[in-house]
Amino acid sequence: MHPRDRQILKIALPSIVSNITVPLLGLVDVSIVGHLGAAAYIGAIAVGGMLFNIIYWLFAFLRMGTGGMTSQAFGARNLEEVMRLLLRSVLLGIGLGVLFILLQHPLRELALYLIAPPTAEVAQLTRTYFNICIYGAPAMLGLYGVTGWFLGMQNSRSPMWVAIVQNVVNILCSLLLVYGFGLKVDGVALGTLIAQYAGFLTALFLLMRHYRRLMRYLPERLFSAKALHTLWNRTAMARFFSVNRNIFLRTLCLVTVTLFFTSAGAAQGEVILAVNTLLMQLFTLYSYIMDGFAFAGEALSGRYIGARHAEAFFSTVRRLFGWGTLISLLFTLTYALGGASFLQLLTSEEEVIAASATYFLWALLIPLCGLAAFIWDGIYIGATATRGMLLSMAIATLTFFLLYAALHTIWGNHALWLAFLAYLLQRGLMQTLLRKSLYQKLS
Repeated sequence: MHPRDRQILKIALPSIVSNITVPLLGLVDVSIVGHLGAAAYIGAIAVGGMLFNIIYWLFAFLRMGTGGMTSQAFGARNLEEVMRLLLRSVLLGIGLGVLFILLQHPLRELALYLIAPPTAEVAQLTRTYFNICIYGAPAMLGLYGVTGWFLGMQNSRSPMWVAIVQNVVNILCSLLLVYGFGLKVDGVALGTLIAQYAGFLTALFLLMRHYRRLMRYLPERLFSAKALHTLWNRTAMARFFSVNRNIFLRTLCLVTVTLFFTSAGAAQGEVILAVNTLLMQLFTLYSYIMDGFAFAGEALSGRYIGARHAEAFFSTVRRLFGWGTLISLLFTLTYALGGASFLQLLTSEEEVIAASATYFLWALLIPLCGLAAFIWDGIYIGATATRGMLLSMAIATLTFFLLYAALHTIWGNHALWLAFLAYLLQRGLMQTLLRKSLYQKLS
């Protein structure tokens, strides 16, 4: 196997394991309350989980921006900047988390207004869930910074172990609190909260275990005037916020498209909503795998740009697209042969399964349409070429809404799927056209 392939797989495979464990946190919560005898419990966990997913998704720039900048500093062997980036990101994440706690009441009510739970009981139970889980915000946002830093240091094993610890602790604590102490939604929320801090503490433990030698690059007195000036100086912070601002706006576009896709499906009735939800599981499974290769692209491209190693950078890009093409073809073949059987595992509703067949071809095209977008995303993040990412996403988002607006009265749900695939394809196409901005980073 080529050395570049080994480097890619060394980062991609643990990242894929981490990605696959992510939905388990929500799945475990739903399965536990699902046996308590009231549908409102499931609704509260679903709405509460969605609420926090959106909040944390929007602040994923703490992971992505930190990963790209750290990989470049690591490639340039600028270890002092490596440690400064760690401190900036973690402290900023914790600070934002504390701010969320302080603003929890207006934040909660705004979120409930936008999501609109179906009944008053679900709304009240969601408040209970939110009021507990919000205290995990400092841990979650601080963990984003550490996770991004680990990836920038070419280390995806530590985030994998963090994800495993989180899931094990979440399962054990939630089961104990619900079935041992008789708690309900509040027990599940407490289990999630404990798991979040367990994950953050595990990340800090692994940080000290594997990178203790780098602590000497930190100032002796962290809160001295000189240290604070070095850590928060205007030039460094301007770059930090410029990179992260673009990623935040790009993520906002992504969230907007995702939420609109769901709401537009819901507006067409329960059956179409169920069909779209099922078919999107095929996209979700694909994304878990492709994100692993995107993370590899993020870590390696940033490292080689920081080291000004053009040959290694271009070789990595070619091999990432080779792996992406292989994975996309395998997913397309697998879905073509077994996609219908997979959908039958998810639901026994014959009406939904029958309706899914009408739209199945669109889902079958997802891997090939999304290939370039996933791979380029990782490379652009590693290169901190976030303006190009934002521009590509903005044009793709505009394409999505224009196509749907023009065709939905004629094609209905087919127009929604066409618009979504065009959105994926346009992201990859625009990033391909703008790739020269990446090459400038090597000069």
